[in-house]
Amino acid sequence: MVRRPVAWVVAVVLFVEAFGIAALNWFLGVVVDRQDMSLAGLDPHMMSVSSKIGGLAFGLYFALCGLVALLVALRDRPPAGFGRVLLISAAVVHGLLGAFTWGLVGWPAFLFMMLVLGLVVLLLMTYDRPAEPADAAPRAGTGGDGSPVTAPPAPTTP
Repeated sequence: MVRRPVAWVVAVVLFVEAFGIAALNWFLGVVVDRQDMSLAGLDPHMMSVSSKIGGLAFGLYFALCGLVALLVALRDRPPAGFGRVLLISAAVVHGLLGAFTWGLVGWPAFLFMMLVLGLVVLLLMTYDRPAEPADAAPRAGTGGDGSPVTAPPAPTTP
């Protein structure tokens, strides 16, 4: 089955991305701090600290999403509740980041974001399939679509 390998790949990619985003923002914070220049009157130290905090928060968010994917891979069960919401939000974030990176960074970064988006959506969709095969015989007392079988209404005469 393809479900577990996809979950493992998503977990690894999200952990690497979490580290990368945190390291990149930390580096940008150090660069801003060492430049000692003001941007429209903003305090350079505040911009540096904000970049570092934002990078850590975003890195922790991706690490938490990676943890959910790792738990899905280990348990071979679909994500439920808060974990499912986290993975859906990660897909949305990658869609938005892909749109921004197309214009700001270029198409290789866009392709990476779309690859991660596709992997997260594939992870969510592979676990949405029913456990029983589609060609299985319907259960007794149900119609072919799983709905209960009821007799048609009796004809009435006026």
